[in-house]
Amino acid sequence: MAGDVADREKAGREIAAKVRGLPDVAGLSSGPFGTLSMPVPGGRVEGVVLRDGSVRVGVVARFGRPLPEIAGDVRDAVLEVVPDHRVHVSIEDLVPDPTGMEARPMSMAAPYPA
Repeated sequence: MAGDVADREKAGREIAAKVRGLPDVAGLSSGPFGTLSMPVPGGRVEGVVLRDGSVRVGVVARFGRPLPEIAGDVRDAVLEVVPDHRVHVSIEDLVPDPTGMEARPMSMAAPYPA
């Protein structure tokens, strides 16, 4: 992958798809200035920067699990695609869990109305 544009594009898109498929990842983020994106023929891969020897990934995480665990899952997903690269994960934002119940213990849930 030392420079072949087609290989980089394929790997970048595969990384993006794997990371988006993680349950605790709501989406990818290119960061506040758009620097976490990879130009490819016909557009950009948002949230992924693939260089020789390293990958940077920006994610929007779902609130609930500890962030280091989510970052570890992202790192593992990236290493499935490019096992010989260093991986830097940036959690750019958090969003609430869509159900609203995952992020808090049941003992703290609001009681049902009578």
